[in-house]
Amino acid sequence: MSDEKSRFFDRLFLRSRRELIGYFARRIGREDASDLLQETFVRALRSERFDLAADPPSLLQRIAVNLARDHARRRRTEARYVDFDADAEMAVATGAMPDARLEAEEKWRLLREAVDALPPRCRDVFLLYMDEGLGLGEIAERLGVSRNMAQKHMRLAMARCWAALE
Repeated sequence: MSDEKSRFFDRLFLRSRRELIGYFARRIGREDASDLLQETFVRALRSERFDLAADPPSLLQRIAVNLARDHARRRRTEARYVDFDADAEMAVATGAMPDARLEAEEKWRLLREAVDALPPRCRDVFLLYMDEGLGLGEIAERLGVSRNMAQKHMRLAMARCWAALE
C-alpha cells in the first residue's frame, strides 16, 4: 500500500471509528463491536471498488451494515441449532439416561465453543454454508474471497468441529 493510501485510511479510520463502534455496539453488543470494526476496514482495504468510491465513509457504513446483518443472522442460526434447553428437555422427555443427556449436552457445548473459536472469516463461511445453504461459490462472492479460499475456510471449520467432538 502506498504511503498516500495508508495516510488516507489512517485519517478515515480516525474519523469513522467512533461512529462505527457505536453503531455495532447498538446493533450487536459491545463484546463483538471492535472485531466487526476491524473486519469493516479489512473488507474496505481488500475491496477494489473502495479506491473508486465517491463517498468512502458511506461505503464503510454499507460494509458495517452488512457485517452487522450477517452477525445477527449467524447468532440466530446458532440459537436455532444450539438450543441447550430444548436438547435437555428432549432428553428428559424421551427418557434418555442421565449420562447420555450429559454427554449430548457436553458435545453441544464443545461444538459451540469450536464454532465460536473459529477465525471470523472462517466462521462466516461455515455459518453461511450451514445456515443459509449457500454454495461455496456464492459464499466466496458474498465475502469477497476466492472460491478456493472459501473451501479452505470450510475445511478448517469442519476439521475443528470434528476435532472438538472427538
